[in-house]
Amino acid sequence: MFDEEYEHIPIKIFTSYTHKEESHREDLDSALVMIKRQENIELWNDRGGIAAGDEWDEKIKEALDTSDIILLLFSRNFLASTYIYDVEMARAIERHKDKNDPVAVVPVILKKCDWTSTKFKVLQAVPKDAKPILTWDDPEEALLDVANKLKRTIEKVRRVKAKKMEK
Repeated sequence: MFDEEYEHIPIKIFTSYTHKEESHREDLDSALVMIKRQENIELWNDRGGIAAGDEWDEKIKEALDTSDIILLLFSRNFLASTYIYDVEMARAIERHKDKNDPVAVVPVILKKCDWTSTKFKVLQAVPKDAKPILTWDDPEEALLDVANKLKRTIEKVRRVKAKKMEK
């Protein structure tokens, strides 16, 4: 468990995924439910974060710019999406490299795809050994592995935010 003095610091997690993989994003959200309940986090995705009448592009960009952690759910369909590639992935790598506005970017390997040809190949991917979730004998075990590794990322991000708040 994270240091109790920092647990009040909220963490916003942006999930980038293709709508063709929406059911798998929902599975991941379910796997993160205990983290959400215990760790003061907000899971953001376009289905729950954009209201009727909102300008969706604006809302997505705003969420990308205010998130502490960005999850990228890699699959062939994800890589094929022009919007995801040109907007979401581009902004994620830009923020990841920005020392004044760092964000934790986590590649989540959902299905077999050529994700190692992207700029994100240098980042530690999940689940274990970057083995695609849907190739595990038990995908539930893979989702649990993702959740457990994400807990450590949340702790790291909280420490960084706490240090910034102290200054």
